[in-house]
Amino acid sequence: MAHSPQLPVALITGAAKRIGAAIARQLHQQGYRIVLHCNQSLLQAQALANMFNQHRSNSAIVVQADLLQQSELQTMVEKITVHFGRIDLLVNNASSFYPTAIGDVTEADWSDLLGSNLKAPFFLSQLCQPYLKQQQGSIINITDIHGERPMPGFAVYSIAKAGLIQMTKALAKELAPEIRVNAVSPGAILWPEAQTESDEIAQQKTLDKIALGRLGEEQDIANTVLFLAKHSPYITGQVIAVDGGRTLTI
Repeated sequence: MAHSPQLPVALITGAAKRIGAAIARQLHQQGYRIVLHCNQSLLQAQALANMFNQHRSNSAIVVQADLLQQSELQTMVEKITVHFGRIDLLVNNASSFYPTAIGDVTEADWSDLLGSNLKAPFFLSQLCQPYLKQQQGSIINITDIHGERPMPGFAVYSIAKAGLIQMTKALAKELAPEIRVNAVSPGAILWPEAQTESDEIAQQKTLDKIALGRLGEEQDIANTVLFLAKHSPYITGQVIAVDGGRTLTI
């Protein structure tokens, strides 16, 4: 199925809400056709796709997949290339995030956190590579400042994001010069969806350590993704921290 071959196509994992949805909105506004990946959040993804398609006909589709299942990754990429005929940008945004106290970590915790934050981005990048190469496209990984400075109580998540940072650099070397690979490393952008009073105390302590003195916004990440995707053809292998200066005080 061929549609507007001149318009680039962006695949964003975990695109139904929060940072993923903000990235999708930003890229759509800039003329990209959007593939919204989701797993559980199908209704939110479909609503976002409907909004995009009302604004610009046939400019968005939803693909549902469990990123931990190799066969579903393969099927997802096939659906995209059948529908749009190309992939110009892969944004590896989907991520599991929860604490893992040492002594209580299960193999399931390890498999889920390493799977969503590292394994899936790697194998999806591998599957998309032939299509990205055709378009001189790029990969943008959403990492985390705690991939370089581990967060207490979140060892496995921090390890996984450290791997994703190294993957960014390794693939930038391996896939050059046809494909650029970069990462955006958020600091405190959004608090977890469920909050307790003790969380609020911890959050205030975090804010106290941010040079700019405030939480970031989803749009800050989306702007940086757009910069790396569209306005920086000579940047590859880089990790840009979008953290309000948080890493100055860690």
